[in-house]
Amino acid sequence: MTDKELRVSKIRSGTVIDHVRAGQALNVLSMLGIDGSSGEEISVGMNVPSDALARKDVVKVEGRELSQDELDVLSVIAPDATVNIVRDYDVVEKNRVERPDRVTGVLACPNRNCITTADEPVESAFAVLRDGVRCEYCETIVREDIASLIDG
Repeated sequence: MTDKELRVSKIRSGTVIDHVRAGQALNVLSMLGIDGSSGEEISVGMNVPSDALARKDVVKVEGRELSQDELDVLSVIAPDATVNIVRDYDVVEKNRVERPDRVTGVLACPNRNCITTADEPVESAFAVLRDGVRCEYCETIVREDIASLIDG
């Protein structure tokens, strides 16, 4: 099989997340809360050749389009990703993710002493850094395994 051959079939309608850093596809699915239990058809290509990244992952989810909040968090764990919206087998929208300045309510602070992890009605808020995220309350910085902070 050459690199130009189709390895995974096209989807009728849904989302294709391309240019995910190699090894991050399962984190992307976890972040989106997609495990197939709702009947979604999921295709994952891992460690496939890429001109831009050398190796990449690709995630295809039939019947689901991402919300802006989901795109914001996706941009933190897959900053090079492109998101394609597919309808009737055609790409109708193609966007690169854009990293927001901050993300609220979707990540949980790993600091057990942070006010957001106590029994207080405080929503988590993280500043998005070039190489990670920083809790806006306790200043804890996370640079690796950001996907493990997904609050869900």
